[in-house]
Amino acid sequence: MPELRTLTGGIAFGESPRWHEDRLWFSDWGTQEIVAVDPLGNSEVMVHAAASAPFCIEWLPDGRLLVVSGSEARLLRREPDGSLVDHANLSNLSEHPWNDIVVDGRGNAYVGNIGFDFPDGEFAPGSLALVTPDGKARQVADGLAFPNGIVVTPDNSTLIIAESYGSRLTAFDVAADGGLSNRRVWADLGDGVPDGICLDAEGAIWYADVPNERCVRVREGGEVLHTIEPDRGCFACMLGGPDGKTLFMVVREWRGMESATEEKSTGQILTAPAPAARAGRP
Repeated sequence: MPELRTLTGGIAFGESPRWHEDRLWFSDWGTQEIVAVDPLGNSEVMVHAAASAPFCIEWLPDGRLLVVSGSEARLLRREPDGSLVDHANLSNLSEHPWNDIVVDGRGNAYVGNIGFDFPDGEFAPGSLALVTPDGKARQVADGLAFPNGIVVTPDNSTLIIAESYGSRLTAFDVAADGGLSNRRVWADLGDGVPDGICLDAEGAIWYADVPNERCVRVREGGEVLHTIEPDRGCFACMLGGPDGKTLFMVVREWRGMESATEEKSTGQILTAPAPAARAGRP
């Protein structure tokens, strides 16, 4: 196992890491902030009171930040003056919380809907929405077992999504209009519980796994290539760094949802060298 390094700590509830403009950006659901940290561990709060949790982040091709305000069913856009405005309203598609997001090279945003009131509600399948650059939203996939992390391949032809309750990564072909088809299992993960994911230049995917306290690299078909085991739950991962070959892992001590409000901030960003560079989106 590669040597782990702690980049930064004291995070209340980190999620949605993204490599952007030479820094790792992430959401802190506990403090309602979006934070950027450089390779030396220097951090800066970029957005205060960003949105209601769950909230995840991505960028449009023109550089404007998108923020999912999950419980409000709003997709927000940060304007050049720093203001947050509505990019799309998702409330007509589902009354349940929205979660992770990816934006493809055309500016289409894909946002996952959990499908039930997690963690207290009874499980029901979730869905995936497409938000086009003009802010129009429509459902493009359903029947997903807790949709979570999402990636799009570099050529914009394939979308892959983590189904946390399905222990699998599921792929779709992406049409020119953003629609999805040819649903298939990209990788059966056995006892894996995939949360955030990222894609590398060799076509493999890293997935974070909270209950199993690990971050795993798999190829299409499910073969495990690498496993990293921090001492706490891994919520999300992202490749970045100057050469794209640093794996960033968002980790936290986890004892169920009751631990989400603990005063002690056990969240960290860990890093490890990766065998292949970042590819695709996010």
